[in-house]
Amino acid sequence: MNRDGSTGSPIGLHRVVEPRGVLPQAAWRLDPDPVLWPDEVRVRVERLNLDAASFRQLREAYPADPDAVRREVGAIIAGRGKMQNPVTGSGGMLVGVVDEVGPDSPLGLRVGERVATLVSLTLTPLQISDGLRDWDGRSEQVPTQGHAILFGRSVAAVLPDDLPTELALAVLDVCGAPALTARVVQGYDAPRVLVLGAAGKSGSLALAAARRAGAAELVGLVPTEAEADLLGVSGLADTVVVADARDPVAVAEALGRPADVTVVCVDVPGAEGGAILATEAGGTVIFFSMATSFAAAALGAEGLGADVTMIVGNGFVPGHAAMALDLIRSDAGVRHLYERRLSNIELEWTVRS
Repeated sequence: MNRDGSTGSPIGLHRVVEPRGVLPQAAWRLDPDPVLWPDEVRVRVERLNLDAASFRQLREAYPADPDAVRREVGAIIAGRGKMQNPVTGSGGMLVGVVDEVGPDSPLGLRVGERVATLVSLTLTPLQISDGLRDWDGRSEQVPTQGHAILFGRSVAAVLPDDLPTELALAVLDVCGAPALTARVVQGYDAPRVLVLGAAGKSGSLALAAARRAGAAELVGLVPTEAEADLLGVSGLADTVVVADARDPVAVAEALGRPADVTVVCVDVPGAEGGAILATEAGGTVIFFSMATSFAAAALGAEGLGADVTMIVGNGFVPGHAAMALDLIRSDAGVRHLYERRLSNIELEWTVRS
């Protein structure tokens, strides 16, 4: 069904319930009505992927109680008409099957295609019909049933046939990181690149993208020896260092010589100072983490007298999905790291709880 003769907004303003006058991402509540406006697409949801910062916050709020995490996520979606963690402000993305396409939709999607949404769940109208009964609350990936609405200016990618759904979803969730990293690295002549949170999803892809883009040296910073071993086996970094990204002095000491480009991919707050301190004058810091305080970054750089360019990774770069999928196919180190992480979800919960 669709609203014949009605005119909506390509950015979804007509779906904002409260407060009126804000964009969908900033809204407290959206309208997930399944009846489409002419330029919308309805997706039958199969799986959500919660962003790392949001899932970590939920897990830390309910330690050793994944059922409470499940109930909290269900309550957020039911109350807000979207998935947006009220503490972190972040959401994630989803996979599903195109159920209906409005006659004026510009997205080029067809009914029956399996797609991943490449826009945040914080601005995607979402309704769940199964109470998240098939999710145990232990993983960022949430099997579920329901529907989501894409606007005229939403972004989605058809899922590839040659990769498992869980793997493709994990890659596409962070596909903006490698594309933006490559763009920045290409602006330097053989730079030294540091990635904070290098053994994670976005961090590992950022390392691979930096290598392909011409980085001369890659340094991966991780918080534990276990993560260092995992990253070392992958071969993605030339040097692996262990330090708490929230401790600026420890980061700078572990790194030694500053980096030309620093990519922040940690899922905890407080890494701004370390990233700035670890970056050479005239260098660039890319904050690709929803845990970042951009006020702390700006004021921290000012206080340190740091002449660095700071970039907010917004998750969208043209061609980002294709690039990330190509990296997971062609780089054995990235593929190995992703598969290890996906197979060790239960262990990861136990260790971090």
